[in-house]
Amino acid sequence: MKMKLFAAAVAALAAGGAYAQSSVTLYGVVDAGIEYQNNQPAVPSQGISNGHSVTRLISGGQSGSRWGLRGVEDLGGGLKGLFVLESGFTVDDGKMGNDSRLFGRQAYVGVGSQYGQLTLGRHQTPFYDFGLQFDPMAIASNYSITAQDGAFSSRADNSIKYIGTFGGLTANALYSFGSNTGGAAGVFQGNQGEVPGTWKIGREYSLGLTYAGGPFSVGAIYDETNLGFTANPDAVVRRASLAGTYAFGPAKAFAGYRWAKGVDLGTIPFLGLSAQALTGAKASSNLYWLGLGYQVTPAFSLTGAAYYQDFRGNKADPWLFVATADYALSKRTDAYLSLAYAHNKDNSNLGVSGFGKTNVDATGHGDSQFGATVGIRHKF
Repeated sequence: MKMKLFAAAVAALAAGGAYAQSSVTLYGVVDAGIEYQNNQPAVPSQGISNGHSVTRLISGGQSGSRWGLRGVEDLGGGLKGLFVLESGFTVDDGKMGNDSRLFGRQAYVGVGSQYGQLTLGRHQTPFYDFGLQFDPMAIASNYSITAQDGAFSSRADNSIKYIGTFGGLTANALYSFGSNTGGAAGVFQGNQGEVPGTWKIGREYSLGLTYAGGPFSVGAIYDETNLGFTANPDAVVRRASLAGTYAFGPAKAFAGYRWAKGVDLGTIPFLGLSAQALTGAKASSNLYWLGLGYQVTPAFSLTGAAYYQDFRGNKADPWLFVATADYALSKRTDAYLSLAYAHNKDNSNLGVSGFGKTNVDATGHGDSQFGATVGIRHKF
């Protein structure tokens, strides 16, 4: 009798599971490399003096190391429940990434249907998604468009996000009640939000549209963020971008433009940019990029890109050049070589991995910088 009851219970559970069609997937990326950079800024805690070179082991030469859980449940009637919990870490020392948050890369839950996906939590912003599609380097962790503008790798706390695809058209929208409540004060960190009497501070909204058809893809996006580290509730940074790609044979061409404008932040970096370059009441810049990818063989690819930023009202207009060779050892594992060169003028201080990461002389002029990384990446 007991065996019959047990068998009936197992059958009922199995039937329920079959109806729900639930699944949870473990996934991740482990990426490590050896990097050389010259013209380093002083880092006393690491024994690095001004202008010296450094060779080091790094995590995430191409992709940020991470692990995550992705769950989906069939709710019936074409509706599904879903969640993503994604944690970043640094493989060179085993530490948690993203301000030591457990799920600092992504953490959201929501529903999806043929009309799109609506989720609540911490998300990659639409600007992040835009960069993945239109940056020739696909916002590689180390050398990519994110060195010129950190918005292309930004995330938003306390956010509602919608993504819907209709034929070749994809809509991507986000609203945040407080775009980044963790970490040190800065454009993407320390935004208050969700505080009585300060409803504007830390709010962010973003809307992007992309179209893909045949060999072409084009996109446009707008983002507005109220800064959370200033007492001024009207302190706003605005960005807009247009970009496109064209595939022909084994090659793919990239081109794009990003406009940005914001309040005078004084010594606080704007968009992760050089503070010295931004002295106007309404600091602004224009960022342009071109790139070309070439699939030499099914396993071997080459990619090159150039990024130029024009800071309005001064001559601090840096260039960044990047070239990457990637060889697939298997479907999950690849080896890569990445080279980058940042060229500075006047008081620009762009390094190959971002602003403020190269040696600066007494006049505020940043040295140009070269970087090279050889690494290996495994996806699971």
